[in-house]
Amino acid sequence: MTVLPYKDKDGSKKEQVAEMFNSISKRYDFLNHFLSMGIDILWRKKAIRQLKAAQPKLILDVATGTGDLAIEALNQLAPDKVIGVDISEGMLEMGREKMKRLGVDDKIEMSMGDSEQLLFEDNKFDAVVAAFGVRNFQDLEKGLADMRRVLKDGGKIVILEFSTPTAFPMKQLYSFYSNAILPMIGKVVSKDNSAYTYLPESVQEFPYGEEFLGVLDKLGFKETTCIPLTFGISSIYTAIK
Repeated sequence: MTVLPYKDKDGSKKEQVAEMFNSISKRYDFLNHFLSMGIDILWRKKAIRQLKAAQPKLILDVATGTGDLAIEALNQLAPDKVIGVDISEGMLEMGREKMKRLGVDDKIEMSMGDSEQLLFEDNKFDAVVAAFGVRNFQDLEKGLADMRRVLKDGGKIVILEFSTPTAFPMKQLYSFYSNAILPMIGKVVSKDNSAYTYLPESVQEFPYGEEFLGVLDKLGFKETTCIPLTFGISSIYTAIK
């Protein structure tokens, strides 16, 4: 089943996701940190640490949003360049303003781009990363396959994504928070009725843990690993091309 942000509207998932993120772009960073109580910052730091040994010089950040993961990669790894791509111009505009404010717009490039049709040649990047983005792909396997295509042989992919806690009582607490509290706060702050209802629904439909590793294996990735975070609320997936 394909989960859509706006059930009462026409348009593909890709089009609706772009519309949704354009709608909430100005409040996205605040809501991200507020709704996760800042834990998302720690998750990103741990995700980028998975690339420390590789020391990649050219990094692609897919579904970059406002560029928080790209900034973390720049801070930790000091690469020559990070290119962030996203289908939401609203998110990219907020990201570009952030890069200028931080004085890193010469190192981090924010570009409009479709994750399932990346406009880069094969074997270009030393590493490809994504945070909370692959869940929004219209075609998960197509998007992941294109991320693999632009990755150099031996290069590493790191994906940070929401998952679903399975152990009592976190499973029950998380379910209540994500289905009752999160949509209510998201609606009030972002003024978008659907965006934070879509979030828990999309998490529930996403193939997390071993199932997601199976997708990576199927696409030809090697050395696939899953690192659960914060009682399984999110997970870091790594793999080698």
